[in-house]
Amino acid sequence: MTPSSATPNQHPAHRFSVAPMLDYTDRHFRVLIRQVSRHALLYSEMVVAQALHHGDKSKLLSFDPIEKPLALQLGGDSPELLAAAAEWAQKWDYSEVNLNVGCPSAKVQQGRFGACLMADPKRVADCVSAMAEASGLPITVKHRIGIDNHDSYAELLNFVDTVAAAGCQRFIVHARKAWLEGLDPKQNRTVPPLRYDLVQKLKQDRSDLILELNGGLESLESCQTHLLWADGVMVGRAAYHHPLQWNRVDQEVFNDLEAMPARASTVLRGILPHAERWCASGGKLWPIARHLVHLVEGVSGARHWRQGLVEAAAKANAGPQVLEKACLQLEERGL
Repeated sequence: MTPSSATPNQHPAHRFSVAPMLDYTDRHFRVLIRQVSRHALLYSEMVVAQALHHGDKSKLLSFDPIEKPLALQLGGDSPELLAAAAEWAQKWDYSEVNLNVGCPSAKVQQGRFGACLMADPKRVADCVSAMAEASGLPITVKHRIGIDNHDSYAELLNFVDTVAAAGCQRFIVHARKAWLEGLDPKQNRTVPPLRYDLVQKLKQDRSDLILELNGGLESLESCQTHLLWADGVMVGRAAYHHPLQWNRVDQEVFNDLEAMPARASTVLRGILPHAERWCASGGKLWPIARHLVHLVEGVSGARHWRQGLVEAAAKANAGPQVLEKACLQLEERGL
């Protein structure tokens, strides 16, 4: 079964997704997580529309077809540049496009995009409308429940209504507000309290919209609890740091009864063809191997296995044979 194939009772890909994370969700990690779930929606790292306009489009947009369904996340506040970026997303065969209205970093704020755009819902609506018209792809928005002292439910509802009127029908809501000053991005992921109740109320009041919940979801059990009311859940660093914790997603979220829960060795074996192609094209092994250190945890010898992998993969001439050896070690132990 390929990632895009469907079973009669399969849910849409957005039912469970892995969040876009800068320096984490690159093409190599996405190939890894695709071995864990064949159906989950994956996201690129945020690509700034202006950088895409001026930069190397192949470097910024290329991906392995196995990664699909795959969303391109864009950052920006220019309808014109975002429209051009969305058009490129369609040409590159992405599944959909997502606009970042949730990142609170100072650098992003200087570019007038990310979470600060919540203060300008009309601008976000203009961007969504331009992207939809240019590409024909589904356009979604990832945002916070509020920013600074603009965190009332009425303001959240106004933001969603304004953007929905421009054609956005799917919103990924991080259930924390963002402080644009005083907290760094890491603190903004933990310090502001989670308000799942506000997102649930939003779903009740706007039942015609597709609303996905993001923030603080660290187990499959907690995801399933929220899927009783939410249209989807998005998991971030818990998916990166504990990838095998999610190896029953296809069975339990997507009702794919043919899916077998992945093991560390099957994940690594699945990555090998990608590593061979990457290294054959001149790429280094380390950008792939760096994502594998969390693949084995909670068992005797895990630390020794990780240390051996890191040391071997960091060498200048390291190639796929390093991963083959690491995989054989796991298979010998039944991991």
